[in-house]
Amino acid sequence: MKIELRPLQGTSSGYYLLMAGMALVALVGLAAVWHMEHNGHIVTGMNNQIVWGLPHVFAVFLVVAASGALNVASMASVFGKTDYKPLAPLSGLLAIALLLGGLTVLMLDLGRPDRLIVAMTYYNFKSIFALNIFLYSGFMGFVIVYLWTMMERSMNRFTPVAGLFAFIWRMALTTGTGSIFGFLVARQAYDSALLAPLFIALSFSYGLAVFLLVLMLACKGSGRPVGDALMAKFARLQVIFISAGLYFVTIYYLTNLYFTRHHAFDRFILMDGGIYTLLFWLGPVFLGGILPLVLLLHPRIGQMRRRVTACAALVVGGGFAQMYVTIIGGQAFPLVIFPGHQVSSSFSDGVINTYSPSLPEWLLGFGGIAIVGIIVMVALKVMGFLPERLDDETLQQHAAAQGAAHA
Repeated sequence: MKIELRPLQGTSSGYYLLMAGMALVALVGLAAVWHMEHNGHIVTGMNNQIVWGLPHVFAVFLVVAASGALNVASMASVFGKTDYKPLAPLSGLLAIALLLGGLTVLMLDLGRPDRLIVAMTYYNFKSIFALNIFLYSGFMGFVIVYLWTMMERSMNRFTPVAGLFAFIWRMALTTGTGSIFGFLVARQAYDSALLAPLFIALSFSYGLAVFLLVLMLACKGSGRPVGDALMAKFARLQVIFISAGLYFVTIYYLTNLYFTRHHAFDRFILMDGGIYTLLFWLGPVFLGGILPLVLLLHPRIGQMRRRVTACAALVVGGGFAQMYVTIIGGQAFPLVIFPGHQVSSSFSDGVINTYSPSLPEWLLGFGGIAIVGIIVMVALKVMGFLPERLDDETLQQHAAAQGAAHA
């Protein structure tokens, strides 16, 4: 039995209302960009010490989630899990949309977006930023080819190979994103090779959480059934991914405790950091980690659609808190220019740097999310990225047919 991919049908008022809302948020985000570019970044909360603000939190989260969103497709094509094959096109679409949304925020936040052509034509190969340009563009290209092989019947025989290359590249992409921070040896908050595997582990749970939110919203809005067995598999998978993320976060801070020069930073984040300490324990640890783990371990979780959706939303919220603590908290901690020496000057030496995100920064970040939503909604309306049915009986028949074909 072949599961058909169908575009969203009809002219639902809810669809167009949501699309109009997304377009409005995107336009307001562009207005915020114009305001910041016209008046300078003095209108933001950023300063000489904290140069990566809230838009970078949105951008990095979206890029990391883009990598993880491709996991559903990779499980089908690379690891042979045929149950996920009908959802592989939606997985690839989300990966592209999230990456485009994240890069849009990143480009518009850095200032002088008109000089992007310079960054694309002149490279400093000692810079991880330059290498990431290749990683971003390569990921986009591999996923587009991957989608082509999945959705063009005559190219289906190349799907496993394309999926393998896309999987390898998404690992490299997330490694490069984590290394942006890990290679900054001057800051005690970063300066760790563990940030690369940490970002990879976090991408699994973030990407799957975003995928589940989009899947549940799209299927509920279009009246397409989703089987209990499939939801239970996603819940178990999310438990594994959340556990892996918590494990690497724990190892990261335990490793810092092994080095005396990092003790002060660990104490800052874990105990004395004020808003950063609160966000860390409340966000990625409790709301985005422990609580979803407990909720998703229910034996009948496949029947609890609202609980799965709520847990996915908690993981997303915890992910934003994790990125905020990592990016903003890492810059707020004083930069140690001369290790082992006491330094005193009038330029904020040894002082915890303050940062309060401004309204334009919030609007730019939400504008990036709106761009992701617009891309996904238009694609689902125009092309068949979403299966017509995902109930348990249909998926079982599809899996049996796939197994017989391979045999």
